[in-house]
Amino acid sequence: MRKQVVALVGRPNVGKSTIFNRLVGSKMAIIEDTPGVTRDRIYGTVNYLNYSFHLIDTGGIDMDTNSFNIEIKSQAEIAIEEADVVVFVVDGKEGLTANDYTVKDILLKSGKPVIVAINKTDSKTYEEHKYDFYDLAFDNYIELSAEHNRGISTLLDEITKNFKEIKEEYDEDIIKFSIIGRPNVGKSSLVNALLNEERVIVSPVAGTTRDAIDTPFKYQGKDFVVIDTAGMRKKGKIYETVEKYSLLRSLKAIDRSDVCVLVINAEEGIIEHDKHIAGYAIEAGKAIVIAVNKWDTITDKDKEIKKWQEEIKYQFGFMPYAKVVFLSALTKKRMHTLMPEIIKANENAHKQISTSSLNNVITEAYALNLPPSYKGKRLKIYFSNQSNICPPTFNIQVNSKGLIHFSYKRYLENKIRENFDFTGTPIVLNFKNKGEQ
Repeated sequence: MRKQVVALVGRPNVGKSTIFNRLVGSKMAIIEDTPGVTRDRIYGTVNYLNYSFHLIDTGGIDMDTNSFNIEIKSQAEIAIEEADVVVFVVDGKEGLTANDYTVKDILLKSGKPVIVAINKTDSKTYEEHKYDFYDLAFDNYIELSAEHNRGISTLLDEITKNFKEIKEEYDEDIIKFSIIGRPNVGKSSLVNALLNEERVIVSPVAGTTRDAIDTPFKYQGKDFVVIDTAGMRKKGKIYETVEKYSLLRSLKAIDRSDVCVLVINAEEGIIEHDKHIAGYAIEAGKAIVIAVNKWDTITDKDKEIKKWQEEIKYQFGFMPYAKVVFLSALTKKRMHTLMPEIIKANENAHKQISTSSLNNVITEAYALNLPPSYKGKRLKIYFSNQSNICPPTFNIQVNSKGLIHFSYKRYLENKIRENFDFTGTPIVLNFKNKGEQ
């Protein structure tokens, strides 16, 4: 299901990043704790009441510099185009500047719903020019102080007030998988090769979101939908060169997918941005398959495949459960290896383990390796059960959550994986104190 997208725009130093951090809350800390995944603090997921939406923090639009930063302006324009709602942040302390009017012009052209967030309204100088902001001629104004956490809930109410529930457009039994990755790794070629491989004549239909192409097709008699994040054909080279914003396409496609296929370019190797994108799929709890494309460009394949496997193990150590396929969309060699892994990852994400089997595994794991005691106390495990699927989620009842060490959590996860096949999907372990719901 597609999440709404909200963009924060404005000139530099008006407090967009502070507002971003307030809205996203502690979520970013969780993201950054994922080993091996570091990323720009430009994207976040905001959960508020029954709503969940993507938040983009754009660079400051600045006309004052001698060399006007065209890329920053272009990035902001892309964010505005992708957004469902735009929050225009202005500075209550300093008042309006020429840059604010530049932003206003961009926003008026976009035709998007705009909320003017007047930040720093706790400053003494705000009263002097508080009415000047209405000169921007937008309909919605919110006064706030991000630094002191004032007006944030009012802003959230305003952002979400017209959000409509976006219904799932496909039947539950149809597996939806997205092709995600950096620009120019061969995502569209992979989709074309996949469809040609199955000898299905399809005409791509635009998805309900304006950010990807959805193509329904059949494989071995079953229905699938492939979501191609490279499906957008935008004018202007900037759309392919600004990598940060290509990630937004992937984020939206990830939400609507059962399985994500992360495409890596065999010619270029693994770069940090590949890990960023994988991190978002994990954060969304999605099953994942890694596809190393352009394998036809590798000469000594036997030697290189071992090197690649080691490199992937090292670079993607935070998701050792992901299966890797090596293929070429151009020559269609090894294309037959992809669909079985997608199907398996999806099955494992939906897998349910009986309570008795799970408790047997956890009890045995605990007996084999007792957790170390801390300040005279030792972790005790009373009961375990599976509470959800996609991703498979397990509740483990203990005497004290404070006694859980991350290494012991990892040990228990490994034991679960040793006993039950969860290849291709993350699993979640929730520790709860006895009696806690």
